[in-house]
Amino acid sequence: MNAASSSISADHLTALNKRLALCRLCPRLVAHREEAGVAKRPAYSDWDYWSRPVPGFGDPRAKVVAIGLAPAAHGGNRTGRMFTGDASARFLMPALYQVGFASQPTSEQRDDGLALRGLYLTAAARCAPPKDRPTPSELASCAPYLREEMELLTEVRVVLALGRIAFEAYLRVASGWLGKPLRLPFQHGVRYEMPAGPQALYACYHPSPRNHQTGRLSQEGLLEVLARVRSEIA
Repeated sequence: MNAASSSISADHLTALNKRLALCRLCPRLVAHREEAGVAKRPAYSDWDYWSRPVPGFGDPRAKVVAIGLAPAAHGGNRTGRMFTGDASARFLMPALYQVGFASQPTSEQRDDGLALRGLYLTAAARCAPPKDRPTPSELASCAPYLREEMELLTEVRVVLALGRIAFEAYLRVASGWLGKPLRLPFQHGVRYEMPAGPQALYACYHPSPRNHQTGRLSQEGLLEVLARVRSEIA
């Protein structure tokens, strides 16, 4: 991609994110994201919560897209940036920094100077869901945004699905490109050769507090997957 094409792609991503931020398709999610911005956690009482759909962010020339579940009510829904200001970000970002995808090991607010290198972060659902559980219909409403995002990120070679819901959301996008259902089993650490879209899909447990506090996903385990993803684009 030349510089002009990269600029066009970045402009289109910006336009997509502006449309996304206005989305009110899912009444349950709209109510929850807005209520979180009113019933703030005491630690964030002085914050003006974003309380809108949270756009993806990162390098418009990324060769890797990482897809998460959804923004946290007091994380991305507060800060307005994916994987920013919550426990999942504090587990994920040091690993991204260590393998060279992030310019710093912290992600606390939109203006903290973080830049992603060769990586774009997004999610299956763009609004914070109650109990971190979007419904199938809510995921279906968000699916066109993910598909459009993927089609604008024209240099992507690898998709990293962080958790089963993200994995299945991406399979639905790939099924659309393929023209028929694509079914694969979610298995942490497995690389899947894809028949449509970017050539490889990696599955990884989500970096949620539940997973890393129980030891299901360790920093070493996350780093191992990220290093393999990195080797794909070296």
